[in-house]
Amino acid sequence: MDITYRIRGGIPLKGDIAIGGSKNAALPLIAGSILAQGETVLTNVPRLRDTIAMVKILDFLGAETSFEGTTVRIRAERIRSQPIPAEYVSMLRGSIVLLGPLLARFGVVEMSYPGGCVLGKRPILAHVEAFRQMGAEDMSTDDVLHLQGDLQPGHVILPEFSVTATENVILAASVLPGDTCIHLAAAEPHVQDVEKFVVEMGAEVIGAGGHTVTVRGSRVLRGVTHDVISDYLEAGALVLAALVTRGKVRLHGIDRMHLLSFLDALRRSGCVWKYDEARQELFIDGELSSLASMNIRTNIFPGFPTDLQAPMGVAMTQAKGVSRMFERLYEGRMAYLYELEKMGAHVEVLNAHQALIIGPTPLKGRIVASNDIRAGAAMVLAALCADGETTITDVRYIERGYDRLDEKLRSLGAKIERMEIPS
Repeated sequence: MDITYRIRGGIPLKGDIAIGGSKNAALPLIAGSILAQGETVLTNVPRLRDTIAMVKILDFLGAETSFEGTTVRIRAERIRSQPIPAEYVSMLRGSIVLLGPLLARFGVVEMSYPGGCVLGKRPILAHVEAFRQMGAEDMSTDDVLHLQGDLQPGHVILPEFSVTATENVILAASVLPGDTCIHLAAAEPHVQDVEKFVVEMGAEVIGAGGHTVTVRGSRVLRGVTHDVISDYLEAGALVLAALVTRGKVRLHGIDRMHLLSFLDALRRSGCVWKYDEARQELFIDGELSSLASMNIRTNIFPGFPTDLQAPMGVAMTQAKGVSRMFERLYEGRMAYLYELEKMGAHVEVLNAHQALIIGPTPLKGRIVASNDIRAGAAMVLAALCADGETTITDVRYIERGYDRLDEKLRSLGAKIERMEIPS
């Protein structure tokens, strides 16, 4: 079944909206419950295809789980190590974070290669190399990811600032007595949430939030209740939705520290916003904002988030002058620009990592595709500020990353209809 959004643009968004939980934090936290004795309760979990799929994988492995509303409960005492077939992981790239917990607990992990969005070359090299340094043997084939061995604490030098590899090592190290020092660790907010989680369970983390992190493990980790952080990527997309529609929106549950580079880029480009630290509220005044051209370079946290690059590209179409986009991290994230061109955007793609966007240009409603999660969000934003009606296909990608996005936008006044079309 294909899912599409039909959106009539040109309506300023207005009102208040609460930001949901972070999928990118929830997935490794669900995986980390494998290491706990007793019940793990995760609250503020977004109910998405990916989080539901991750819970189903734990069910397959023998865990007792429930997913009611935004609360996930997990008891993993009876979990067993067995090969995880493709039907469970082929559409869920985030399932890679099962490597660390399963390997640390059982000394072996075997699974089909994780799938998900295609964003260029995103190899598992960082994961395999990290666990090799911890004593694991790589027995993988072309079809199966297979690691085994008794992990040992020590120094791990990641070959890149990989978010999921960092999470994998943190989770595995949390049950290894002794110190595991992770060099070139990623520091994104969802990594920090994993660090907080293992501390709550009984491990110790030194240097949390930095690029050199030491995990002092404990043989016994206890089940805890943990509130998943809010999704700063959802927040960023809704900020830009308010901005490009020239609306006025107040977002609740925002940690400004998660969006420092993003908000600073908007400030420099002419966006009018105000943050209330005590209430954790961010007010966007798109009506008073006047966007000028921007120069955006994505980077590892706390740099500009690569997952907000595509939504920011839409804002560039509404900014005066020549904006420059430099995607440092992935070579496949510029494809959405061709969809924007269909809607009337003036775009010059220089290479796989760089593009110029000349604005402001009025966008026109068209039939466009959602190429991946973040590109899909960008198409929604483009549709919201376009003249006429836009149909977005392949919405399943969007719904892997954004919880009830259509409902949230309707609550702000958007004219958006979700349609399920039989194949």
